[in-house]
Amino acid sequence: MEAVIERTTRKDQQIAQSSIASIERVSLGLHAAGGGGIAHIKFQESGEFLKIPKKAFDLLSDILHSMAQGRTVTLIPLDSVVSTQQAADMLKVSRPHLVKLLEAGAIPFKKAGTHRRIELKDLLEYQDKLMRIRKKQLDFLAEQAQELNMGYR
Repeated sequence: MEAVIERTTRKDQQIAQSSIASIERVSLGLHAAGGGGIAHIKFQESGEFLKIPKKAFDLLSDILHSMAQGRTVTLIPLDSVVSTQQAADMLKVSRPHLVKLLEAGAIPFKKAGTHRRIELKDLLEYQDKLMRIRKKQLDFLAEQAQELNMGYR
């Protein structure tokens, strides 16, 4: 599966917004009825039915909600490997900075010839670790501000 990254257009946003109420009604029905974990979707153009797992239907709902808010959505399988540029884009850092992180051992990687490849799960683990550290540091700063009565509430 190749990652396709295209910005959500205003038209996409409007279509997604108009679909949310319907997909939420169907989702409630699926979860209430059980249904064996299968959602049935009928294509109006051909009249054909498509069976999809309930998890895929829930993912479709999440995608529509994000698109309705104007967010760009990208799906990448968890067992994928990404290039240094893709990883840098995901972390919102420069590629040279990412390469320094890799060479310092902060994120595991493998070499394919001269190219570095990062497993998506390793990149996401690093990102999660970074977020936990940041939260801990922000909590500490907020606590200090309270103790020093700096006017923050």
